[in-house]
Amino acid sequence: MYAHRIDSLQTAMTAAGVDAVLLSVGLDMPYFTGYEAMPLERITMLVVTPSGVPTLVVPELEVPRVNPDPAFEIVGWAENEDALAIISNQIDEARLVAIGHQCWSGFLLDLQWRLPETFWQSATPLTRPMRMRKTSNEVSALRATAASADRVAVRLARQVFAGRTEADLAVWIEAALREEGNDALSFPAIVASGPNAASPHHHGGSRVMQPGDTIVCDFGGRMNGYCSDTTRTFVVGEPSVKISKAHAVLLEAQQAAVAAARPGVTAESVDRAARNIIGAAGYGEYFIHRTGHGIGLDVHEHPYIVEGNDLILEPGMAFSIEPGIYLPGEFGMRIEDIVVVTAGGVENLNLSPRHLVSV
Repeated sequence: MYAHRIDSLQTAMTAAGVDAVLLSVGLDMPYFTGYEAMPLERITMLVVTPSGVPTLVVPELEVPRVNPDPAFEIVGWAENEDALAIISNQIDEARLVAIGHQCWSGFLLDLQWRLPETFWQSATPLTRPMRMRKTSNEVSALRATAASADRVAVRLARQVFAGRTEADLAVWIEAALREEGNDALSFPAIVASGPNAASPHHHGGSRVMQPGDTIVCDFGGRMNGYCSDTTRTFVVGEPSVKISKAHAVLLEAQQAAVAAARPGVTAESVDRAARNIIGAAGYGEYFIHRTGHGIGLDVHEHPYIVEGNDLILEPGMAFSIEPGIYLPGEFGMRIEDIVVVTAGGVENLNLSPRHLVSV
C-alpha cells in the first residue's frame, strides 16, 4: 500500500517538476509510511525524491516505534547528530522542494538557510488529490468508525441530561467512544447546552443542563487511524414550538444536501442546497459555518463543502454534511453525517436517528 502511494507521489512530483518532498508532523507522513511522528523538538521527516526509495529520518530513540516497510528506508539520528544536516545533504541539489504544511517553522527556516538557492512551496497540491480520493479499504475503515459513533449516539439518547454539567456528559461520551472500539478521540467531545449551543465549537463547562435546553453533542473517534465525526441535537424535556420549527428546517436542509451530493457536482452546490433551505425559512444569518469538511486520517481535510469551492466531486471523496442554526443567547442545533461519494450518489456512513430527541 505505501509503495503504491509513494509511487503515485513520485509520478506527481515528476509532472510538477518538484525535486523533493519533505513531510514532517501531521498526517501526510503516516499516509505514506504508516508512522505518525510525535510533535517533538526532535525532527522527524520523510524525504521523497522523484525516483528511488524515500528516507524516513527519525530520532534514534523513536526508531522502535516505526513499523519497517520496504517502501522506505529508516535513518535514525543520535542526540549528538545534526538531523537537519542529514536532511539537507540528501536534497542539496534540489531546486524546487515541496514541504508539508504542518512542518514546524523553525525547521523550515533552518533548511532555507542551509539551502539558499532552493525554492520552496507547499506539498499540499501534490498530496491533496491522493488523500481526497479514498480507496475501498479506507472507506471500510471510515464505515467502521462511523458505526461506532452511531452506537454512542444511540446510547446517548438514553442518558439523563437534566441536572448534569456539559463537562460531565462530554466525559461520558469520550469514554463511550473508547468502549465502542476507538483507539483515540478525533477531537474533545463538544457538549453545548442552552445559549451555549449557539457557539458551534463551545467547550463543555460547568453549566448544568436544564429543561427546555437544546443540547448539541458533536463527537468522534479514531479507529485504525481513521476518524469519525457526528453531531446530534437533543432537547431536555419537551421542545418549544420555536425549537421544533427550527429543527424541522435544519433536518430538511441536511437531507437536501445529502441528496445533492453526487459525482459531477461541485462542492459549493452541496453547501448551497442546505443554505437555500435554511435561508428561505428565515434562518440564513444564523447558519454561520460551511456545510462540511473532508475526513480521513485527519478529522478536517479536503474537500471542504463551502461556497466558492468549485471542486468537482468524485467517487471516493468523503466529507461531512452538517448544517446548523445558531440563535445567539437562545439556542443552537446541528445535524452531522459523514458521506462517501459513490458512482451513483453517496453512501451515508451515519445511520443513527437524526430527529430531535427529547431526553
